[in-house]
This record gives sequence, structure tokens and C-alpha cells, in this order.
Amino acid sequence: MEIIKDFFVNAFSSRIRVISVVMGIFAAVLISRLFYLQIINGSEYQDNYNLKLEKTETIPATRGNIYDRNGNLLAYNELVYAVTIQDNGSYSSKKEKSQSLNSEIAQIITKLESNGDDIDNNFPIFIDSSGSFQFMYSGSALQRFRADVFGKTSVDDLEYNEKLGIDEANATADEIINYLQGERVYNISDEFDKKLRYEIMVVRYNMGQNSYQKYISTVIASDVSENSVAFIEENVNELTGVAIEQKSLRRYANSEYFAHIIGYTGQISTDEYKTRSAKDDSVEATDIVGKSGIEKYMDDYLSGTKGSETLFVDSVGNTIAEGEYKAAVSGNDVYLSIDMELQKATYTLLEQEIAGILYSKIANIKQYHASEHASSSDVVVPIYDVYNSLISNGIIDTTAFEDENASDTEKAVLAAYKVKEKEVIATLKSQLNVNNEVVYNELPDEYQAYSTYIVTKLKSLGIFDSSAIDTSSEVQENWTSESMAVNKYLLYAIEQNWIDITKYESEAKYADTEELYNDLIDYTLEFLAKDKSFQNLIYKYLLLDDGISGTQLCIILYDQGILKEDAETYAMLTSGRISSYEFMLSKIKNLELTPGQLALDPCSGSTVILDAKTGEVLAMVTYPGYDNNRLANSVDSDYYAYLTNSAANPLYNYATQQRTAPGSTFKIVSSTAGLAENVITTSTEIVDLGQYTKVSNKPKCWIYPSNHGSINVSEAIRDSCNYFFYEVGWRLSGGDGAYDDVTGIEKITKYASLYGLDETTGVEIEENSPHIATEYPVMAAIGQSDNNFTTVGLARYATAIASRGNVYNLTLLDSVRDSEGNVVESYSPSLRNQIDVLNAGQWDAIHYGMKMVTESLSSFNNFSVPVAGKTGTAQQVKSRPNHALFIGFAPYDNPEIAIATRIAYGYTSHNAAAVSKDIMSYYFGVSSTEDLLNGEANAVSNSGNEFTD
Repeated sequence: MEIIKDFFVNAFSSRIRVISVVMGIFAAVLISRLFYLQIINGSEYQDNYNLKLEKTETIPATRGNIYDRNGNLLAYNELVYAVTIQDNGSYSSKKEKSQSLNSEIAQIITKLESNGDDIDNNFPIFIDSSGSFQFMYSGSALQRFRADVFGKTSVDDLEYNEKLGIDEANATADEIINYLQGERVYNISDEFDKKLRYEIMVVRYNMGQNSYQKYISTVIASDVSENSVAFIEENVNELTGVAIEQKSLRRYANSEYFAHIIGYTGQISTDEYKTRSAKDDSVEATDIVGKSGIEKYMDDYLSGTKGSETLFVDSVGNTIAEGEYKAAVSGNDVYLSIDMELQKATYTLLEQEIAGILYSKIANIKQYHASEHASSSDVVVPIYDVYNSLISNGIIDTTAFEDENASDTEKAVLAAYKVKEKEVIATLKSQLNVNNEVVYNELPDEYQAYSTYIVTKLKSLGIFDSSAIDTSSEVQENWTSESMAVNKYLLYAIEQNWIDITKYESEAKYADTEELYNDLIDYTLEFLAKDKSFQNLIYKYLLLDDGISGTQLCIILYDQGILKEDAETYAMLTSGRISSYEFMLSKIKNLELTPGQLALDPCSGSTVILDAKTGEVLAMVTYPGYDNNRLANSVDSDYYAYLTNSAANPLYNYATQQRTAPGSTFKIVSSTAGLAENVITTSTEIVDLGQYTKVSNKPKCWIYPSNHGSINVSEAIRDSCNYFFYEVGWRLSGGDGAYDDVTGIEKITKYASLYGLDETTGVEIEENSPHIATEYPVMAAIGQSDNNFTTVGLARYATAIASRGNVYNLTLLDSVRDSEGNVVESYSPSLRNQIDVLNAGQWDAIHYGMKMVTESLSSFNNFSVPVAGKTGTAQQVKSRPNHALFIGFAPYDNPEIAIATRIAYGYTSHNAAAVSKDIMSYYFGVSSTEDLLNGEANAVSNSGNEFTD
């Protein structure tokens, strides 16, 4: 005991020894604890650690299909392979992350493109054909995008960013690109070329949109080739977060015919996400939703219900266990009221008619100059306008002229252009010199066009503030009257602060107006050198000056593969054995070049066909159409740019959005009003004196200086007698001694409203509101004044006439059915109102007058189905052809269908009547399909023997 006692006394008598003992005890405890945790219970703790990482994956629902009334498939889904990436790598710094991700994405994109695949690109900035960055959208959509880029919750939060030196609310496409590609955001190296830098940025931006949701994959490219799938799978261990996944893409059959009705799908926008997610927590930033048309309107039915799967993953994202699973529920199928075959035939017949009109009006001249007394029907299309449209409307790709593999003809055209461009820029620089005194109207036509373009472009860029202009100032009046020099006008605009110098000056360092002006001109000329529209304007005058030829452009159509290879015709062109004039006429006649492509008057039209007994919409055609496959899923930016820049405006729904005066088709309203108000009877005769002198403008009947003599209402409808309906308008307004504009307009409005012409029809896609005349009842009675109606509105009107008063609320839908075919929801037109102001005899008189209309038209000669109709011609501007309209129904005794057709700038109503007859011929099987749908422009008469109402 003493020995032990001495040991402890000696041990604790030294501080070092005490510390050593204590440390030894602690070490023993720690080692024993580590042994317990890692060796005895290590496996259990490792499992618990792994299971703490839980993620829930969404299982997307299959979108429902869209069918026509007969079960023909119009919209469906296709499973494809997609390359995806997740942001799940580990990096020591933001710089390292950017370098690693950018390098990896660049490698993937390069490989994909070598295999013929493209990245998915819905980014709102694209590279145009001249290599410049351009916004895809404008207005509120553009501002929302700017807010997203700069991390602002609301567009109202956009401000001048001093750190970046950018006015966020007006940030240009280049400023946004430079910001995103720069060190502050994605830090994309300059070692990549411009296109690859842009594509890397697109992928990074898409990844950023999903960054707040863990384990959400970002699609790099959809519908990739087998070679691309193999590359990813072979290198999956070296590519961080990259995988091959199956993805459902939306596809559209017969897209050109149905695009305006069906619309298309796309990734949910920021605003859509905020709105939807506030009500539904299953909404994700990667959701695909309907963006337009029936796809948008019926999105809740079509989209289905998502499923989910809970997974347990380890620290690097590998799945180690599966949890709860909830299957997705497919969307419902939507059936339209439209008949697919009738829709396609109507579209084709309309295109053939428009092509025939254009073909008949092309003249072998350089320019058309209207004489003082020329009418709209005298307008012709110079062949040089046709040549020019090949460039101006984007049929020929002028940027391809600079490719290494460009043809000799392309190189020759480019060389001529370069010489012309240099000359134009030098001349403009001289004309815009601050001391130049040449006023606008003394400039050659070519340089007037350039000057107008410059001022217009400065306004569209926001540099020239149109709202700030004092329209009453002497300078502005001189400019408007073309009696002022362009440079003097721009100088004055700077002095008056109509021009925002901050838009072209990096800093306001000059106080002198002349210096500011010179900088503006330098900026403008530099901008014009890259501006595609200005380049097209130079090409126009290069053509007119014979610097390049129509033959060269025709040859390039083959060189660029726009026309199918034809060695014989190509040789004839190059040898001069066929003229470019003859060549172009032949291609238009055979519809190898369509009116929609050329975008010359006429190039658009619309037809709507309703079931006259039920009001069902059987066809609703807009020409030209477009391929909605190229806008769904991932937007083809080049194609979208073509659609938005085309003068034919293919994205515009002419059937539901275009409003024009109805012309004489409105005379049925006036007939109804006159009969119902007892200012005329079915037997009342009015003597046509040729010119109506009871109102101050003294309008003429279309037949003046001749006249229609004494006629009743049926005959007035047949002859479309303006004088008769002037008098009806006069009498509705109180007549002799009591005439009152307001009274007349109120009565016309009353009866137009009974026909549903005061409101939209109810179709489930975008539709412009109609407008009944608000002044000049005498002119309104013949369809003029400020009457404006859509084609679908006129079709409902025609149906009401055919059914003797049934006005329907229209629908494009037939039913919604689940995946088993059970009807979930049924749709049919509802009766809006019944016109009960006319008796049977009065309806008979109106119908008989319309029957006589078609009997007087040569296009209906020997037509076996009796038809009732009314033509209409509406003038918009004297320098362009009139709009052509026709409404009608058939058969006359027992109407089955009603129709309305409008050909914008279609010259005469007889052209609209002729194609309507062809459509009815197809519907009733009067002529063979092969004869009607022959793929050629219709023969159109320019004899002028038939009246123009």
C-alpha cells in the first residue's frame, strides 16, 4: 500500500505528470468512443446518413390529344431522347464552377451539332441572319424578360444600374448578352466563338431558371440522334450531372392548316409560373403549357395530373432507396367541331384563288405609278416587286452569299451589293452633313426612301421620341409636307429634346448641338451597315438600277435549294432561253412560290364555314398558315424571325382578328332595318338617279353615270344598288325634314346588333371585337363609314340570314373525353338570340335577292346547287387593291352551310365569290377533288365585265 501511495504522490507532485495523465485518460475515452461509432455501429450510422437525403421527383402527365370532329388526330405526343444536365457538381469557387460547367456544356454542344442536333432554345434573344442579337418579343413580355435577367420581382423595379452602367428598363439585346456572358454572371470565355458562347449562355440561363429547385434537370437538347445518345452514355462518368432522359414532345399533324386554331405549347413563362403556382403548388418552372389557341384555352383539360416518386439518395445524388410512388394521370382528349378534310380543302382552294389573282396582276414593268384617275382595280404588280420580294420577304438568304461554298451567282450578287452599299453610305453621309440644304422632296426617290427609313428607324429604336413631337410646330409641318432637309429636321429634334441623346452617347459630354448631331449620324450610319431591313432596301434599288438581275435571283432559288433541283430549267435560265419574268410566272402558277411567301397583294385571306342548321364551325381557315411544330417545345428562332418579319404576317389569324369594312355584304342589315322599321316594304320601288344628292358628300352609285332605274329591295340586293340603300339610310334617319344622324346610327346599330355584329362570336381563340358604324348613316347603310367586322363575325351573320334569324354563340369545341373515350364535357353552339322582326315574306324577299346575286355571277354559271349570297368590296387605301368579300349559304331552299370569305386586297368581290363557289363545290361533291385541288393558281378574269359593288 505504501508503494502505491508513494507512486500517486510522486505522480501528482509534478504538473507535467498530472497533465500527461489527464490527456492519457481523455485519449483512451476518445479512442474507445470512435471504436464504438465506426466499428461497432458504423454501418448503421452510414445508412442513417444516406437516408437523410430525400428528394421527390415529379412524373409528368401525358398531354391529351386533339382531334377533329371525325376523330382525325391533329395534336399528339411523341417520346424522344433528350440530353439533360443537373447542377450537382462540387466546386471550390464560383469561377471554377463557371469554367467547369462552360467547358462541359461547350463539349456537349459541339458534339451534338456535329451529329446534326440542336440545343433547345426558348431564350428571348436570337442571332439574326446578319449575325446581330435581336429580341424575339416586345412590350410587356420583353420587360418581364429584362426583369428576370436583372433579378427583379417586378418590371416596376427596373432601374438604372450604376455598377453595370445599364438602364435595365431599356437594356439592349447586346447589353443583356454581354452582362450574362461576363464575369458577373456566367463568365464565358472569349476562346469560344460567338455562336458557341451564345449557346452556352442559353443552357446556363435555363439552368439558372431551375436553380432554386433541387434535382430538377435542365434539357440541353431534345429529340437527339442515336449518335448523340451513344456519346452521352459512353461518357456519362466524365460528364457531371449529364444524362439521357425520355421526354414527351408535342407534335402537330397538318400544321399549316390548323396552326391558328390549335396553337402550340411551350415552357411556362415567369408570369404564368407566378400566377399558377400561387394556386397550385405542383406547378414547376419546367412545365410545358399551352401558349396559344386551343392548346392554351383547354390547357387544364389537356395537361392532366402529375405523379410523383420519392427517392432516397446518397450525398452525390445516387438513388439508394425508393419511397412513395404516385402515378400520373393522362390529360383528357379534346375534339373540335372542325372537319379536317374540309379545312384542308378550303385552305388549298383559298391559296389557289389568291395565287390566281396575283398571277393575273403581274406586269412586266419595273414600277407602277398610279395615274390621277386610276382606281384600286387598276393596280398592278410590277415583276420587279416580285424579284424584290425574294429578298425582302426572306425567301432568299442574303447572308449565305458570304459563305465559302456560295455559288458564283451568289458571289456576283454580293459583289454588286458591296459596291452599291458603299455608294449609298457615302451619299447619305454627304446628304446628312450638317450644312446640307437639299430638302426632302428634291431628293431622288431612292434617297427619299432611305431618309424616311432613317427617321422611322430612329423612332422605332426609341432614340427619336414620337410622343415628344410638337405636331403644330412649323418645322414639323414642313417635314410632314416634305419641304425640309432631313438634317435640319434632326438638328431641330435634338434642340427640342425630341431625341434622347443618352441612347447613342455613352456619356453626355457634348453641349454643342452640332457635335451631338454628328455623333447621331455616325451612330445611325454604323447601325444601318448591320441593319437587315436597310440592306434589303439597298437591294431593292440595286435591282431597279439593274445592278443585279431578276435572272440572277431566280438562279439563286435553285442554288439555295428553295426550289427543287431541275437541271433543264436551270440551264434555260443560265443560257437566257427563258426570261426571269416567264420563269416567275410559271413558279407562281404552279404554286412552287406561293402568295404567302411572296407577300405581295394579295397574299392573305380567310374563310369560315358554319353548319346553317346548328351553328357549328366546320372550317375556319386563315391563309397563310405556319408550322406550329417549329414553335412548340423549343422555338426555332430563325423561323420565328421569318414569321414575325414576313409582310404576309403568317402568325396573324385573319379569320378572327382582321377587321375591315364589310362592303355591300352589310346591305342585308340595312334591308332588315328598312323592312322592320317600315321605311320600305318588299314592294317599295326606289328610282336610282345615279348620284345621291340629299347628303353633302353626294355619293354615287357604283354604276354611275348609269343607274339601276326603279327597283325594289330584292332587286337592290341583286344589283347591290348603292342609291337604293343610301335612301334606306336616309329614311332610317328620319327622312325629309326630320333627318338626324344619331337617329339613323341608332337604328342601324340596333339591327346590326340583332345579327350579332356588336360583339365577338365566342370562339375560344383570340378574336377582335367588331365595330358598328358610329357616324354617317347614309354611308353606313352600304357598309361604309366606320363599320369593321371579322370574317368569323360575318360567317355568324350569314348563318343568321340562312336560318331566318338564329344567331349563335359559336364554339370550336365538340367534346372532351378521357383516355377511355368517355365524354367528360360536351360543347355545342348556343342560341344567342332570334331575330323576330321580319315576317316570312320579308325573309323571302331578302333570300330571293341573294339568290339573284349568285345567278348574276359567271362563277356560279351551271352550278348544280342553288346558292344565295352577297358580294362586298371594301376600299382601304386607293394605292392598294380593294378587299374582296362574299357571304352566302346553300342549298337555297334548305340551307346546310353558310360561308364567309375575305381576300385582303383581293381586287373584286367576284374573286371571293369564285373561291366560295369552289369550296361549296367540294363540300357538295359537285366537282371531283382532283379537278378542284389541282395545285395550280386559279384562272382569274380581269375583263371587268361584272359589276364591282
